[in-house]
Amino acid sequence: MGIEFAQMQRGQTAVWDPEHDETLLCIDVHQETHDVKSFTFASPEGKRFSFDAGQYFLFDFPMGPDSEARCYSISSSPHRGNAFTVTVKRVPGGKVSNWLHDNMAAGMTVKGQGPLGHFIRPKGEKTKLLLLSGGSGITPVMSITRDLADRYEPSDIVFLHAARTPSDLIFRHNLSGLATRMKGLRLQFLPETVAGESAWPGLTGRISLEYLKLAVPDIAERVVMCCGPAPFMAAARSITAALGVPASNYIEESFDAAVIDEPGLDVEQQPAQKLYQVEFSKQKRTLQVSSDQTVLAAAKKGSIRLPSSCSNGMCGTCKSKLVSGSVEMNHNGGIRQREIDAGMFLPCCSKPLSDLVVDR
Repeated sequence: MGIEFAQMQRGQTAVWDPEHDETLLCIDVHQETHDVKSFTFASPEGKRFSFDAGQYFLFDFPMGPDSEARCYSISSSPHRGNAFTVTVKRVPGGKVSNWLHDNMAAGMTVKGQGPLGHFIRPKGEKTKLLLLSGGSGITPVMSITRDLADRYEPSDIVFLHAARTPSDLIFRHNLSGLATRMKGLRLQFLPETVAGESAWPGLTGRISLEYLKLAVPDIAERVVMCCGPAPFMAAARSITAALGVPASNYIEESFDAAVIDEPGLDVEQQPAQKLYQVEFSKQKRTLQVSSDQTVLAAAKKGSIRLPSSCSNGMCGTCKSKLVSGSVEMNHNGGIRQREIDAGMFLPCCSKPLSDLVVDR
């Protein structure tokens, strides 16, 4: 398979087209830590990928009669466009992460859409960065670091990564290697405990105002790019603001399901809004949805289960078939035009313009 793929690449200069291409070939699986693997994908036709460090792909994994959609950030450098890598932590009880760890192997193909997302570093030449990650949230900021390393440009980066134990520090040795040749890269590893490595030379615990003030004394001068579990990012957001980082210099990425808080329609107070009947055909449920409410928000309030992740039209996880009716959809790249032409829509960013029937 490797020789055939290399032969396809020679003389093939086409670029992956996010609007039409979707088949991805797994060419490598690498064990990063005891519960983290990296999966590298290429185009079967040898097409090259063009993406920005910090972006992600939306995958459809063939699991049973229905595929499962998940977003995974790219962890590799955009300067190595023949393929890209995503890094996935096995989550206890996680349907897709466990399937990937147990089943994905070189030679398998999956469907993927991307690159997507706007978690991209500012392009200012003298931008000082604090890359702040927790757990598997390290993947997009690792891509950003590898991008800067491959550019051979002067940089000023503090890379602070938190994990449960030293053995859970993803890319620990890769980062140490990068730091030996990137004069402007300073690493800070913060495990909660030293389990398994009693000779740990640094501090332990969780991020705190006192720790960040000590570890990054010039934090107020830096652009902070943060990715990790929701509680980690909530703490980072609060602490960095207290240390003088303006909101405009704080950028975060997360695929946790967004909290949707759209109040129900009060017809007496808002007489201009219209109500439409939205039928979810597979679940045999019908809801009234107001013209100023997204279909996903109404479904959640009505206890109707729809897959969702970003909830703002970026990831495509909630993509559904619109059997009848029309909507106003304001997406952010999570659906292709040909899918729209085929009757698909994103409930998370679509408001009804008529009665609807949704194939869910």
